[in-house]
Amino acid sequence: MIRSILDNDLYKFTMQMAVLELFPDVVAEYRFTNRGTQRFTEDFVRELRRIIDEDISALALRENEYQWLKDRCPYFKPMYLEHLKNYRFDPSQVSVGLTADMDLDLKIKGLWHQAILWEIVLMAAVSELYFDMAENKWKDNDRVQPDGSVTSRYCSFIRDIGRELESKDCVFSEFGTRRRRSFELHDQLIDTLAQTGLRTFSGTSNVFLAMRYGVRPIGTMGHEWIMGNSALVGLRNANLFALENWADVYEGDLGIALSDTFGSEAFFSNFNLKLSKLYDGVRHDSGDPIRFADRVILHYRSMGIDPLGKTIVFSDSLHARDAVRIREHCNGRINCTFGIGTSLTNNSEFFRASPPLNMVIKLYSVNGIPVVKLSDDEGKETGDRDAIRVANYIFGRKGLDE
Repeated sequence: MIRSILDNDLYKFTMQMAVLELFPDVVAEYRFTNRGTQRFTEDFVRELRRIIDEDISALALRENEYQWLKDRCPYFKPMYLEHLKNYRFDPSQVSVGLTADMDLDLKIKGLWHQAILWEIVLMAAVSELYFDMAENKWKDNDRVQPDGSVTSRYCSFIRDIGRELESKDCVFSEFGTRRRRSFELHDQLIDTLAQTGLRTFSGTSNVFLAMRYGVRPIGTMGHEWIMGNSALVGLRNANLFALENWADVYEGDLGIALSDTFGSEAFFSNFNLKLSKLYDGVRHDSGDPIRFADRVILHYRSMGIDPLGKTIVFSDSLHARDAVRIREHCNGRINCTFGIGTSLTNNSEFFRASPPLNMVIKLYSVNGIPVVKLSDDEGKETGDRDAIRVANYIFGRKGLDE
């Protein structure tokens, strides 16, 4: 299910390098949250444990992968690439079991720079295993459909989506590793998008598939970077500290700032003139995208910056129709691109009878200090309940006792 140590999202490696450089002794804990209604079994847990202990723990960076990273990702420092050569997943960092109501109880704990690579590979394994063991009737279509296998029909479906996005001049990349239905489907759809020759297909967040199909690896930072900084250097101005620390490590490379970890208003209060000029743009991951676009444009204009010199990356549970609508709103006002995830790798409209898992694995604490993600969508809040209450109060979003 996980074919390579690089079968992971680029931003996990970029954050790993930053954590290794700035916070090498910090201990982190991550926790799994199931936002959906799907449930699991003892057999599922046993097989997931085997995958962790035997398959994932055996992964190591191959020589050709090392050379490709060195050639294609110049922002990775030589010392980090040598570290990655020697990196191995430590299965003792992962605990997995079932709750009383048969939900998955999954935790990761270890040095932050070691534990950081588990999130995406575990989510991809959980998703594929679920659709292999618990909900596998969708595979029956291979035997009953005369017009080809599920994979071939799905790739045709995705090709049509890609062509629709191209017809509307929507530049997009694929962000769907974590909730993919299977590696095979993911692999074939990237091949399909690459071979179709779409001028607006800009790449994939999956490093292994970017290498395999000669497309660009896409990614910068995730919420956990800002969450971790909030506990280590201060909550109220966590965005400021996190973005300055990122710039210290990458010196202008990978310049898309994530905006919604504690709500966009907290972000903009920290996104000063220096950072607004230094960063190439911002990423939207929760809340109303149209309002957000207007807010970003207003922010840049208030700083005396031409919004047409900046970019918004939209990545919040997008379908093609969402991208088209947002593109029309931004046209001629600010540049925009789209990171499209689950609707490419596990589209709920294609697999109507078995929708994708609605799950996350989020950073829960660093050095024993609880961290939270608030976002612009209250339904996406994660973390310790008391810590969420305090953070909402500090950022002026709610009263302390609300």
